[in-house]
Amino acid sequence: MANPVEVSFEFFPPNDDAAAASLWAAVERLAPLRPKFISVTYGADGSTRSRTHDCVLRILRDTDLVVAPHLTCVGATREDIIAVAEDYWRQGVRHMVALRGDPAVGTPDAPHRYQPHPGGFAYASDLVAGIRKAAAFEISVAAYPEGHPESGTVEADLDNLKRKIDAGANRAITQFFFDTDAFLRYRDLCADRGIRAGIVPGILPITRFPQLVRFAERCGASVPQWLRRRFDGLDDDPETRRMIAAHVAIEQVQRLREHGVDEFHFYTLNRAELAYAICHALGLRPQPLQQNQTRVA
Repeated sequence: MANPVEVSFEFFPPNDDAAAASLWAAVERLAPLRPKFISVTYGADGSTRSRTHDCVLRILRDTDLVVAPHLTCVGATREDIIAVAEDYWRQGVRHMVALRGDPAVGTPDAPHRYQPHPGGFAYASDLVAGIRKAAAFEISVAAYPEGHPESGTVEADLDNLKRKIDAGANRAITQFFFDTDAFLRYRDLCADRGIRAGIVPGILPITRFPQLVRFAERCGASVPQWLRRRFDGLDDDPETRRMIAAHVAIEQVQRLREHGVDEFHFYTLNRAELAYAICHALGLRPQPLQQNQTRVA
C-alpha cells in the first residue's frame, strides 16, 4: 500500500568514524519509508565539499535512494561549480539542492557578510540557471516563511524565490518554522505572486532546545513562547525532552495536513528516531525493499 504523503530527509556529511556510524544507522532506519529523496548538506561556508561528495557517492553506491547533494555559490568560480554538477550527473545524481550559501560564522562584533566569489555565481537564482544549463537536474531551492535575515522583509524574500523558480527550480523547501500560520500565509502569498512550484515545509524535530535557539537566531526563525515553556526545565531530562519534541512536531505536521500539505522535508541532524516517529504519525509505513536495494551497514 502506497504511503499517503511524500517525505524527504536532510543529512550532513560525517567528520569522524562515530559520526559516520550514526549517519548510516539513520539512513538505514529511514530508507524503508521510501523517501522522495535524501539531501546531503555543505558546510555553511562550503567547507565540507569533499565530504559531501564522498557521502553522496556512497549513498548512490550502497542504496537505491535518490540523493540530492547541496551545491552553493560560496568559495568557487562558476566553472568549478558547474564541473562539480556535471561530475554528479555522470555519477548518476539527478536532483540538486541549489543554495546561495553562507559565509563562515563571525562574531557579534565582527560578523561575516556574504560576498560573491570573484568569477562565481552571485546568488542562488544565478546558480539555478547555471545548473539548469549544465544538465536536466531536478532542482530544489530554499524558501523563508518568516523572511531571510538578510532580505529585510518577507516580500523581498518572495521576490527572490520567484527569481529562483523562474530560473528553473522545481520546488522550494522552507526553513524550519514553528509558527504554522506563518507558513500558511507564505504559501498563499506565493500563489498570489504566481509561484506555482511546490512549497515544501521544512520540519526540524527538536533534539536539544539550546541548539535550536542558536539555529533560529542565525536563520531568522521565531521561537514562540509556548515552545520555550514546553521545554523549560528539561535540559537534564532527555527522555521527557524527546517525548515533548515528538508531540510538538506531530501536532505541527497534522495541522499542516489539515491544510492540504502532502509533502514534508525533515532536518534530521543525522538522527532517525524522531523523524521516524513523526512519519509514522503521518501514516507512513515501511515499504517492501526493491530487488536491487542493498543495505548500508
